[in-house]
Amino acid sequence: MTPGEIVTTFIRALERKDFDSACSLITDDCEYDNVPFAKVYGPDGLRGVLEPFLANCGGVDWVIHRQVEAGPVVMNERTDRFEMGGRWAELPVAGLFVLRGDKIALWRDYFDQGQFTKAVSG
Repeated sequence: MTPGEIVTTFIRALERKDFDSACSLITDDCEYDNVPFAKVYGPDGLRGVLEPFLANCGGVDWVIHRQVEAGPVVMNERTDRFEMGGRWAELPVAGLFVLRGDKIALWRDYFDQGQFTKAVSG
């Protein structure tokens, strides 16, 4: 798979809440920097942040509008959608992924925290 295909496969696994598949695509020391929140590292860090949050979502849909890759670097522009309390909250996101070999070693997402808080609180 190309780096872009690996990133897309990773995102689709997270949409399904399939953390085993998602974590198989990241390095043991992967840095997950969900700006503006704190960084976490590795599969345990990723699970510790995302598993409880996504467990509260009836559905997860990350719409990739544009995605480019240059060597091991993949960037995408997305709308991350979360079904919470019977309605969908949407958040514009810019994502950066850096691969080491065939695994994601860095995942950094940029978004507006105020917009996120407003979107999930209704």
